[in-house]
Amino acid sequence: MSQKNAVSKAKDYLNFTAFSKKGLIEQLEFEGFDTEDATYAANKLDVDWKEQAVRKAEDYLDFTSFSKKGLIEQLEYEGFDNEEATYAVDQLDVDWKEQAVKKGKEYLDFTPFSRKGLIEQLEFEGFTTEEATYAVDQIGL
Repeated sequence: MSQKNAVSKAKDYLNFTAFSKKGLIEQLEFEGFDTEDATYAANKLDVDWKEQAVRKAEDYLDFTSFSKKGLIEQLEYEGFDNEEATYAVDQLDVDWKEQAVKKGKEYLDFTPFSRKGLIEQLEFEGFTTEEATYAVDQIGL
C-alpha cells in the first residue's frame, strides 16, 4: 500500500512541476516515504528524465537569467546527471548574450560594478568573455 501511495504522490508532483529522478525521490522521502518506496515510485513511473530536465530549465529561465554553463550546473544541483542537464540546455532556444545582459542588469540593481568587475562577475557566473563583454557593452559600462 505504501508503494502505491508513493507512486500516486510522485504522479501528483510530476503533474505540478519538473523533477530529476533523484529530486523526486528526495521529495518523496521528505513527505515521509522511506527510501525503498520513494525509489520504487520513481522507477515505476514512465518518465522521460531528459524532458523533465528541459521543463526544469525552462522554469528557471522564466524566473531568472543564467549562462549556459550555470544552467547546466543548476540542473545538476537539482539532481539531473550531466547528460540530462546538457541535453536540456541544448534543446532550448536561448540567446546567451541576452541572458548575460539580463544577469548584468540584475547585478547592477543591487550593487555598482566597474566595467571590468562586471565582466569578471559574469564570467564567474559561467558566461564566456564574449558574452560578458557584449553584456557590459549593451548595458553601457
